Amino acid sequence: MYHETDKKPSDESVKSGHELNADGALERHIDNDPVYSYKEQRAIIHRVDRRLVVTCGLIYCFSLIDRGNLGNASIAGMTDDLNLGIEFRYSIIVLVFFPTYVIFQPPATVASRKFGPRIFLSTICLLWGATEIAFGFVKKWTDMLGLRVLLGVLEAGLYPSVVYLLATWYSRYDVGKRYCAFYVIGCLALAFGGILAYGLMQMEGLHGKDGWRWIFIMEGVFTCVAAFFAYFFLVDFPEKADRSWKFLSTEERDFILRRINKDRDDAIPEPFTFKRFLKPALDIKIWILALISFIGASQCLIAPPYALAAILMVASAYLGDRFHIRGPILIFNSLIALIGLPIMGFAASSGARYFGVFLVTAGTNANIPTALAYQANNVRGQWKRALCSALFVGFGGMGGISGGTIFRAQDRPRYIPGISAAIT
Repeated sequence: MYHETDKKPSDESVKSGHELNADGALERHIDNDPVYSYKEQRAIIHRVDRRLVVTCGLIYCFSLIDRGNLGNASIAGMTDDLNLGIEFRYSIIVLVFFPTYVIFQPPATVASRKFGPRIFLSTICLLWGATEIAFGFVKKWTDMLGLRVLLGVLEAGLYPSVVYLLATWYSRYDVGKRYCAFYVIGCLALAFGGILAYGLMQMEGLHGKDGWRWIFIMEGVFTCVAAFFAYFFLVDFPEKADRSWKFLSTEERDFILRRINKDRDDAIPEPFTFKRFLKPALDIKIWILALISFIGASQCLIAPPYALAAILMVASAYLGDRFHIRGPILIFNSLIALIGLPIMGFAASSGARYFGVFLVTAGTNANIPTALAYQANNVRGQWKRALCSALFVGFGGMGGISGGTIFRAQDRPRYIPGISAAIT
């Protein structure tokens, strides 16, 4: 708590938004609180990080594993067993996920606010885990079509709701590093999903089931377990934080609300109306921000390495929050990807092309949390933020459709038309 010896902000520091704290470190005016010292504030915020960011990242990790297991199952024999090699069957199964995934994101974000993220997100996580288990029992390829459509409906609520939830908890220049941490945790799925699938393939023949079926069944079981974990550990929106299990006290909750209101004055949501929710769609800025997500997602279908991407991602988040910049970082990372694309597509040697893969993977993936922070920093108001989060992620889903259609199987191994389209 504050004492008489704690440093108070000067008039100059209030005007500039910064001051020197007791240790001489540069401190933003937002960190001046009437109840808690700077050190106590950081302790509360880091407690929020450990509970909120880590839990959301783990759920997203299982979401990516479930979404990516189609390719692993195909390698394990699903294509032959379900005759997916005929015409465009496999491509259709991949693509039918996205229309419902995109369409249901705006209403899902509203549902998250109405029912609370703990109830809503843990419920849809449990349901899509059960859907994944059902994939392991399909008899023909058309059964899988219906399940993929349903999976799109259920997973539509996760990403935009989490993006929205994180934005409500953090000030504008705290949120970049949190989006980065959330995304990095989720990307663990990309690193270990294939290894997990390979291990599950070894269950081939157990109880008379093929290895590819066990990939779906066991990963679905893991997701259901994650749903129960989320039910107890996921937290609600800030104004209801004191109701979450073993989380913040009422006084600590009030500190978070004071901090958000000092930053942008929208900690408490207005009553929901369709007009409040849909009116921001008339703002061209919302669509420009969503277009950034579309471009990034359509180029992110190139396989890792992700090590350089993680380094660039963390650096972008730190610099963006530290110096209050987003746009120049987005441009810089985009240029890295743009340099890598022609190297990857047109270089003569495989080593040079692999270097291009590094650049493209780093630039596009580093831009995702930066773009999330950029859109969060440029909207004010709870319902506008909810719609923007849904459109941003929805356009990313449409970018996935675009990437899946321009990088065609018949163009392998160089995929020149797809790379040319990504450059333009």
